[in-house]
Amino acid sequence: MMLPPLPPLPPVRDLLPHSGAMVLLDRVVSADDDNLCAEVRIHAGSMLATGDGVGAWVGIEYMAQAIAAHAGWKALRRDEAVKVGFLLGSRKYQAAVPYFVPGSVLRVHVHRVLQGENGLGAFDCRIDAADVADAGQGAPALATATVTVFQPDNVNQFLEDGKAG
Repeated sequence: MMLPPLPPLPPVRDLLPHSGAMVLLDRVVSADDDNLCAEVRIHAGSMLATGDGVGAWVGIEYMAQAIAAHAGWKALRRDEAVKVGFLLGSRKYQAAVPYFVPGSVLRVHVHRVLQGENGLGAFDCRIDAADVADAGQGAPALATATVTVFQPDNVNQFLEDGKAG
């Protein structure tokens, strides 16, 4: 059985519950039910940049936003609203560089490894340099982590009384 083609990828700002300068990703490169790849260009004038670039610790936020974009992409495919979710934590965030260098383009890959009916999920994440990823050279990742997230059905109720459902 042949599945219908996927619709074109929407702008990343339509997939995230973030707005303005808090949207750190530039575009979604690809998406499917379990994966999303997003791109971010590192700018020297970024609010998160120092003299050397953007600290590699910001990679965890790039990963979290790529996961949120994945949730938003899936919601839009179901004709549902994009919802707020929560970054619960990460396991073993490792960065091979201290900074992401201005002018570089990063690819942020997220792969869903767990998604519970209760809104709890886990994603294996990787950040690569886009030029290396495009060349298929298999260079080591710039950063990796397993990220745990939570998206309650009713965010307001969860924030008020701590109940997920």
